[in-house]
Amino acid sequence: MGLRNFFDRIEPHFEKGGQYEKLFPIYEMVESFLYTPKTVTTVAPHARSYIDMKRIMTYVVIATIPCILVGLYNVGLQANTALQSLEATGIRASIIEAIGVGFNPENPLANFIHGLSYFLPIYITTLVVGGIWEVVFATVRGHEVNEGFLVSSMLFALILPPTIPLWQVALGISFGVVIGKEVFGGTGKNFLNPALTGRAFLYFAYPAQLSGDTIWTPVDGFSGATALSVGSSQGYEQLAANGMSWMSSFLGTVQGSIGETSTLACMFGLAFLLITKIANWRLVVGCLAGMIGFSTLLNLVGSDSNPMFAMPWYWHLVIGGYAFGLVFMVTEPVSASHTNAGRYIYGALIGFMVVMIRVVNPAFPEGMMLAILFGNVFAPLIDYFVVQANIKRRARRNV
Repeated sequence: MGLRNFFDRIEPHFEKGGQYEKLFPIYEMVESFLYTPKTVTTVAPHARSYIDMKRIMTYVVIATIPCILVGLYNVGLQANTALQSLEATGIRASIIEAIGVGFNPENPLANFIHGLSYFLPIYITTLVVGGIWEVVFATVRGHEVNEGFLVSSMLFALILPPTIPLWQVALGISFGVVIGKEVFGGTGKNFLNPALTGRAFLYFAYPAQLSGDTIWTPVDGFSGATALSVGSSQGYEQLAANGMSWMSSFLGTVQGSIGETSTLACMFGLAFLLITKIANWRLVVGCLAGMIGFSTLLNLVGSDSNPMFAMPWYWHLVIGGYAFGLVFMVTEPVSASHTNAGRYIYGALIGFMVVMIRVVNPAFPEGMMLAILFGNVFAPLIDYFVVQANIKRRARRNV
């Protein structure tokens, strides 16, 4: 009650004509984070719904929790496994030794703490740098700081490799927020996914470190190939021989970006988003149908020179960023198609493109990121043709 009174007392200083008028977006951001927004619709017509922007963003962040937990455990597991044959050095090792949890890969707490030591700096950098850009644009434009950045910051941190330099994290989120969203007017007006836009910028700017077949390096002196790297060069049959069975890929105990390795964790997030109706099931069905249909066709065609032709759909589902992209990027409501028929087409286009890029382009075995951005670009066009087809059909009906 005292905190609520405090905000009510200082609010006039931030309103129009107040001493700190230009800082109103910062005040509104903090106040609306702690309490329900006081802005309501005052004139008709208005729709009544229990879902508002804050609730949507909160639900998406909640849906990422399984991916975060499994990702932290897996990063620590990979690092601690590597350290069985190497000596732990550096600030990170000193902090873990001071805590006293050690580097035993059979100790879940040790794995979790070690993984957290990689993830936390990345997320803090993302939150601080991206938050600064959000506040700057909100202050200049005189509007509130939107809760959408909380989702973008979390998703961006989860699709990065754990050993990425922090200056690249700052550069990537800056590009994603400014170029991917703010130049188009901010949250709700962007046609590209901001997190993927920042990740794509880093990939094209630093391909040796951010490409889909990047060697995942949990600690200095150790390297392990990702599942996509092995699958594209040796064939999916060799994944098990390299310690990457289908089940380990499904559970998420393989090398990869922080939050993308566990298909099971992504499915928990998807179930939550579908139950709460934040995600539209038509987008999911379309994307799965496009991926399964095209990968099955390539299996039937076959190729003696390209082992990726033989990879079945259930392997495409569990390796790389497909599952994570399906759950959190394909279903993103702003950049996806908005018509029901368009959602099927949009999802199928992404499912088709991810297999096309993975199989046909040997230089970039991971294709989910580019496939989703490709779909983002075509989403308005898909909706346009769907609407025009509906208009023509109704016109013929009334003749």
